[in-house]
Amino acid sequence: MDASKTASLFLATLVGCVVLSGCSDDVGKVSLGLFTTKDVIIDAKHDPKIPGVTCHISRIEANLDLADPSDMSISCRQTGPISQADLASIDMGKNGEVVFKESLSILFKSLKVRRIFDAENQTLLYLSYSTKETNGSHKHALSTVPLYGTAAWQKPLTTK
Repeated sequence: MDASKTASLFLATLVGCVVLSGCSDDVGKVSLGLFTTKDVIIDAKHDPKIPGVTCHISRIEANLDLADPSDMSISCRQTGPISQADLASIDMGKNGEVVFKESLSILFKSLKVRRIFDAENQTLLYLSYSTKETNGSHKHALSTVPLYGTAAWQKPLTTK
């Protein structure tokens, strides 16, 4: 292979890597200090069935460490329109449905985010949780997105 073809291949590979790195969900990364390999990662995840909702999830990324990455935080907000058609596509059961899943460690631990619809209060609930028990507890966090003011909101039926 001549030098110009090698240079072209290298440049194409470099451009491809830069483009793919721009597709990441990472919004922020904060080091926890000079003498640690742990970072706080903040990801933005869009609900695949409710595109008007974005969840920001912060979690610990323990590079080169077997530390427990179970602690997380979640905050979901309306970032676009939410319609009745969007709501018609989701699981309305009490268990809701998993909308995001990500492996957290080599120890078979994962982070899941489950969407549950609270019909009485016209609110979407987003529950993030660890699938593995840590110190006698499953770590979890909750965020809500009220539908009031959106095209999806319907006056709740009162049974009183």
